[in-house]
Amino acid sequence: MDFDDLVEQVAAPEKRAGKVADGIEHKMHEGAVMVAYAMHLLRTTEAKHVRIHPDGEHGKRFDFTGWLARRGFDKATSTGTTTYGGEYWHKNGWRITIHPSSGKGDVVAEVGNHIVTAECTGGIINTRHAGQVSRLYKGLCETVGLLMASESPGRQVAVIPYTESTLRLATRMAPRCALAGIEIALVGSRGEVTDVVAADGRQ
Repeated sequence: MDFDDLVEQVAAPEKRAGKVADGIEHKMHEGAVMVAYAMHLLRTTEAKHVRIHPDGEHGKRFDFTGWLARRGFDKATSTGTTTYGGEYWHKNGWRITIHPSSGKGDVVAEVGNHIVTAECTGGIINTRHAGQVSRLYKGLCETVGLLMASESPGRQVAVIPYTESTLRLATRMAPRCALAGIEIALVGSRGEVTDVVAADGRQ
């Protein structure tokens, strides 16, 4: 995949400016991670319909409607009170439903006879600031915890932005996550998805 609009570049606060190149932070919001993983499922599996369940904050920070329009999706119906909730259709038959809700999994799709449920998190992907790096770590741990607490009948995937640090942590966590039936996937800045595999080959 080659998406050039998943990352927002913003001037870093003064206390963090020295931890990023040229004082500019690259933010991959949770909504961006959601749509990137949804597109990954549509492009690489049998899925034709993916459901995304953002909360209100996700919609404030990421333009779901505009992003999907640039990918060739037309909004066919509206759902709820937000401007972005509804059904989006692509001419090749893909369908994305955005239904602002909590507790249903951030991204959900039927792939063959199985259901894939993903919990996603975002963060700053180019910083050396200890606090922001820690937030990415905590985000991965939180997504894994949410999946462990849910009762999903199919695949469960924790999805987080790709950085060298998150790759190292995900690789360490992968064996134990695999024992619980949880996979880890990392989303790169242009939408590429890396499935993290444990040393013994388990995801």
